[in-house]
Amino acid sequence: MNRAAPRSIDAYLKQLRMELSGADPALVQDALYDAEEYLRAEIATHPGKSEADVLELIASTYGAPDEVAAAYRETEAKVAAALHTPRPATNGGVLRRFFAIYSDPRAYASLFFMFLALALGIFHFVFAIVGVSMSAGLAVLIIGVPFFLAFIGLTRVIALADGRLVEAISGERMPRRPFHPGPKQAFWARIGEMLRDSRTWTTLAYFVLALPLGIAYFTIAVTGLAVGLSLTFAPIFEIARRFGWLQISSDVSFSPEWLGSAFFLPVAIVIGIVILTTLMHLARFIGRTHARFAKHMLVMAA
Repeated sequence: MNRAAPRSIDAYLKQLRMELSGADPALVQDALYDAEEYLRAEIATHPGKSEADVLELIASTYGAPDEVAAAYRETEAKVAAALHTPRPATNGGVLRRFFAIYSDPRAYASLFFMFLALALGIFHFVFAIVGVSMSAGLAVLIIGVPFFLAFIGLTRVIALADGRLVEAISGERMPRRPFHPGPKQAFWARIGEMLRDSRTWTTLAYFVLALPLGIAYFTIAVTGLAVGLSLTFAPIFEIARRFGWLQISSDVSFSPEWLGSAFFLPVAIVIGIVILTTLMHLARFIGRTHARFAKHMLVMAA
């Protein structure tokens, strides 16, 4: 269906959003940012012309909304194919599929993220709580307005960096562009817009929730590795000590005695390997789930 040529930036962006209907929300955010940035820059360079005249003037260079949408979809497909990480082989028996997790780089990246999540959670939580508290405390002063604008602006920059980290870990498409601030507005108008924007509050909520999530991720990773590695390698050291292959200064042995029995030692190794492998599967699941959660909280709906 042919649509009328847009006569304003808002109309152009609305048509572009409609043409990108069904596309990844992160792609839509990037496309809208690029289009608005380019169109506003062109209008600024033609102060004597109206938005309609400028849009008509640059229609052949930047493209109509449907052409821009098609170009973004095509580029996105090529980039996704180039960056696609081959999945581990899933054919074969259950055991082969179970242990194939060790060939998945996303599992290692997610496990690393689980350790990093605690430090990131502390930073995000402190940043959000201190920023909101100071914004509320300074609201009665003149400096409160620019402080709140700077705080929200920095919040969105950090959220963009978080998205890039999440994408690197999980492969989930996240925005490469921030939210466009739109046309220049007075302080109070910009404040009102930020307060009405649901992304402001979902981003702050994400920052606050990052701490309990980080604690949970870190606890799972540390506990799983500690138990798994202990069960896997402690029996090996005990066997080596018994046969005199390993000299240990202190008298290290299993207690109670049945833990050091000939039957339990190989069983402990098997249990440890199963725990470590399960942890890798859990890490990959957590990485994917957190990526979807981050996308829901940080990216505007398409």
